[in-house]
Amino acid sequence: MKYVDEYRKKDLILSVAEKLSSASKKEIVLMEVCGGHTMAIHRFGLTALLPPTIHLISGPGCPVCVSSQHFIDTAMAYSKIPDVIITTYGDLIRVPGSETSLEKERANGSNIRIVYSVLESLEIARKNPDKSVIFLGIGFETTAPLTAAAIIQAEKDKIPNFFVLSAHKVMPPVMKALVEEGVKIDGFIAPGHVSAITGTSIYNELVTVCGLGVVVSGFEPVDMMQAILMLVNQIESGVPAVEVQYQRVVHSQGNVIAQKILSDVFDLRDDTWRGLGVIPRSGLKLAEKYASFDAERKFSVEVPESTEPKGCICGSILRGLKTPLDCGLFGKKCTPSNPVGACMVSGEGTCGTYFKYRS
Repeated sequence: MKYVDEYRKKDLILSVAEKLSSASKKEIVLMEVCGGHTMAIHRFGLTALLPPTIHLISGPGCPVCVSSQHFIDTAMAYSKIPDVIITTYGDLIRVPGSETSLEKERANGSNIRIVYSVLESLEIARKNPDKSVIFLGIGFETTAPLTAAAIIQAEKDKIPNFFVLSAHKVMPPVMKALVEEGVKIDGFIAPGHVSAITGTSIYNELVTVCGLGVVVSGFEPVDMMQAILMLVNQIESGVPAVEVQYQRVVHSQGNVIAQKILSDVFDLRDDTWRGLGVIPRSGLKLAEKYASFDAERKFSVEVPESTEPKGCICGSILRGLKTPLDCGLFGKKCTPSNPVGACMVSGEGTCGTYFKYRS
């Protein structure tokens, strides 16, 4: 608790806020690309401490939210195959597909189980050798190494009935894609946990090619305010760079062991992001060496063309073009207990965060 309190000191937070007021001289738009940062900003009411010239917008930092509708519909199709067990993290089970959800399919009799770790999924496969266990792999560079480690373990232990449907994605391509699309962004607050795995070199192209600064931030109010100040100073000086505010966790080289596991098990591929379409080399597929664990290669299903929920603007929210308050469904037809779109389902979703902290 003492560790946390150090980064929640009121006088320190207000001191950084005062520095921001004097440092910011022009209109600045900063995007946080981590759902955890979006939660922190609204939980601690940080926007109220910023000068009116600084605007924060939320990006595609929620793994559940950016997983494509087609991925959800494919998982639904797999759940209807006899002798298949679907294992998934809790948030994903409630994401509406084109016609149904995993939660509804489970109620209708499909064998769908919530796990807290991919290793639980592996254990389910071990205990049910007569079933095919498909783990729905979602998340960025933070969770992908865990999936990779489970696949390596499955090969080592000779567990042939464990499979992964991968929707794992990597962060830098989507950040660059937003800039190239023309979204107004003056700097990025980069995800702390992703950067702890990858290191900081993954953001270099955003500086050298896009001319934007990147600051890796922690998740406490002092962290966030300091990261914003660092970005504002970069912008005001006209010298963009990759900096680390979250130095107690993130190092320039990242987690080399996790990086090696990722590169061994996965290959990059073009992938579809909800609301953004196909982004080149932004997704992770199983490498040929581990093809026997790839659900897409093992199971053939027909998935009709996926459709987004009517009236849902989740795609525009993920691109930083709109906020949940711009959506006619928000807080009315679309609530956490009755979500219309993925952004309301996840605890890291922008709509879910706005709803929780809307007062």
